Amino acid sequence: MPAAPAASTLRAMSPVQFQVRSKKTKTTSLDIAHRAGVSQATVSRVLRGSPLVNAETRRRVEAAVRELNYKVDRHASCLRTQRSGTLALLLFEDPTPDESHINPFFLSMLGSITRACAKAGQDLLVSFQQLSDDWHADYEDSMKADGLILLGYGDYLAYQGKLEKLVAQGTRFVRWGAVLPEQPGLSIGCDNFNGGRLAGAHLAGLGRRRVAFLGGASSGCPEFLERFRGCDAALREAGGGGLAPALQVDAESSEEHGYRAAAELLARGHAFDAVFAASDLIAIGAMRALSEHGLRVPEDVAVVGFDDIPMARFATPALTTVFQDTQRAGELLVETLMKLVRGEPAESITLPASLVVRRSSGA
Repeated sequence: MPAAPAASTLRAMSPVQFQVRSKKTKTTSLDIAHRAGVSQATVSRVLRGSPLVNAETRRRVEAAVRELNYKVDRHASCLRTQRSGTLALLLFEDPTPDESHINPFFLSMLGSITRACAKAGQDLLVSFQQLSDDWHADYEDSMKADGLILLGYGDYLAYQGKLEKLVAQGTRFVRWGAVLPEQPGLSIGCDNFNGGRLAGAHLAGLGRRRVAFLGGASSGCPEFLERFRGCDAALREAGGGGLAPALQVDAESSEEHGYRAAAELLARGHAFDAVFAASDLIAIGAMRALSEHGLRVPEDVAVVGFDDIPMARFATPALTTVFQDTQRAGELLVETLMKLVRGEPAESITLPASLVVRRSSGA
């Protein structure tokens, strides 16, 4: 019978050491290529998301990746492609009653953008900006992000020049906002004109003819302006006189501004039987001012908002509004930016709007 191994030998082969010695070598893209029956170059194209690979080949490679539990070496990939694997989301401050300075409308879009980045294998850098800052210069010579997503309301004319500088320095970016002719860069936006038309037609169908508009109606706020124009067109098509200038009050997208705008409207002393607010936040603030003035919603004044933020369903009364698809918007912002990063053709996209009828319009 052979002698038992010495104690020192047993100690030398500890469980930890045994596990290290028996560990399999790391799976490589060559292993994936062999399993899928394709070239290593094809595997690389699939992992980069190249459109040059047909659907069946892509399916085989992706199946092999899952079977072999392959993980991409992000550091090595970034060195090869000269990309950071990161997208930057710049949020611009909005007037809010708390310290967030983030319009609630963008919170659901932020969630969609985050999920879309994860699906695309991209990290997301979120940065809070002020429009007064020189934010456009931060990414000119930096590898901190491969491209920018811009979110936030503000005076379009105030930052149009900064967008032009981004274009001039070759920065890849896409923004949420109005899709305008000859605009700098690409935008994903809502069909604001048709959204306004839906609101105007709804109010006209309820017999409301003296409709007030709360929100900016100038080239500095093109989204609000298109909503104004759409509502005006619908009222005229219904045989009315459209939106009267005396019943339009500027307002930024916040409850406080909506409250003040409605108070100013009431102080003017002109008769009105409906309010179309350029955003839900403006509408919610306006309803409070109307109530404090002794006016009932919707009996005395019908109210329609725009955005369909979660708060709209829980307002008193529940707010009739125009729905914007923030989930799809977030997906398209990421998809469009990734096309720019990969050097593929990309274009601005306008999403459809739809009307959500609730108690505040009396329908």
